[in-house]
Amino acid sequence: MRLIREVSTLNVLYERILHPSTVNLTYFWNFGIYASLCLIIQIVTGIFLAMHYTPEINFAFQSVEHIMRDVNYGWLLRYIHANGASMFFIVVYIHTFRGLYYSSFVYPRQPLWIVGVVILLLMIITGFLGYVLPWGQMSLWGATVITNLVSAVPKIGGDIVAWLWGGPCIGNATLNRFFSLHFFLPFVIAGLVAIHILFLHEFGSNSASGFGIAVPLDFQPFYPYFLIKDIHGIIFFILFFAVFVFFMPNYLGHPDNYILANPLVTPPHIVPEWYFLPFYAILRAVPDKLGGVVAMISSILILAALPFILYPEVRSMAFRPFSKLLFWYMVLICLLLGWIGGKPVEYPFVEVGQVCSILYFSYFLILSPIIIDLEHFFWENHLYLSRFIDINKLNNLQTRHLYLNYVMFKYR
Repeated sequence: MRLIREVSTLNVLYERILHPSTVNLTYFWNFGIYASLCLIIQIVTGIFLAMHYTPEINFAFQSVEHIMRDVNYGWLLRYIHANGASMFFIVVYIHTFRGLYYSSFVYPRQPLWIVGVVILLLMIITGFLGYVLPWGQMSLWGATVITNLVSAVPKIGGDIVAWLWGGPCIGNATLNRFFSLHFFLPFVIAGLVAIHILFLHEFGSNSASGFGIAVPLDFQPFYPYFLIKDIHGIIFFILFFAVFVFFMPNYLGHPDNYILANPLVTPPHIVPEWYFLPFYAILRAVPDKLGGVVAMISSILILAALPFILYPEVRSMAFRPFSKLLFWYMVLICLLLGWIGGKPVEYPFVEVGQVCSILYFSYFLILSPIIIDLEHFFWENHLYLSRFIDINKLNNLQTRHLYLNYVMFKYR
């Protein structure tokens, strides 16, 4: 029986190594591997940093300086960990936009997409908790602003805030809780990533054509073709990562966080890390505190609702010019929100942030459904291909993918 189990395990591993993937995967499909690499780096460096960190408000800031100055290669560990968070969010955001562009949320990959959104949400929580730990000025006041948002919950908001703080104000209990959660949540994320990968193998990977029907001639085993491609991409990603770690380690951080936290001195402009700025801009766009919190949370959760509100017949936007133009409009809106989130709360930034927030939600709830319905109309009347796509310029594989995409969604 033991021999049978071992043989069965080897067969599973062999099947995973030879897992078939479509031949037209681009380097944008490598970003899932980069995200996994970032998670491993964050967990490993975080464990070593935790060995020297002191989660106590009178010693936290000094313990970080001790890591930087006295611990062997402590500066390297901290810079890798701090910049690793930014790298993690960069690759995950690109990974998410790639999935949006190629409609990776549609049948049968809804569970895969929803687990990915949950991972993103936990990443945001973990990143916020980690930003508090150095106990600089931005750490203290960022934690104060964000935790106070919970007080917007009717009737029980104040009690929840006191529970989060562990007392009447932010103190040792708060820092200890944030440290414990920041240490624990990456392992939860790692478990969800394992589920994400299992769903990927179960439902298969999308492709640059949005092709989802198994045609044997259009697939190649993962090893050696895609493995070598992943390694090639990882080398360039590590070089990009190393530029920040060794040449501009504080470029993506805020200088005020090198000032010891002082509850009696409020920074003139409180901002979160750059990867939270779009959500922060949406939060500030709503004058009401509760409305702002709901809008900010909804801006993330709306991604999980995409499998239930958008039904494109052809997955890839490469064959859908209207949706493709709308996608780049969405990218521009997100960049504008990130820029607005780092600006003061004054005219005209508040007004621009409100307009961009409305446009952000309208993309998912209004514009995309309308455009997809128009595309359905063109497909039904055989106008879409003839007007916007020159079939003669497509190779046989692309033409077959395009046709099978339509048939699959039409008759599934």
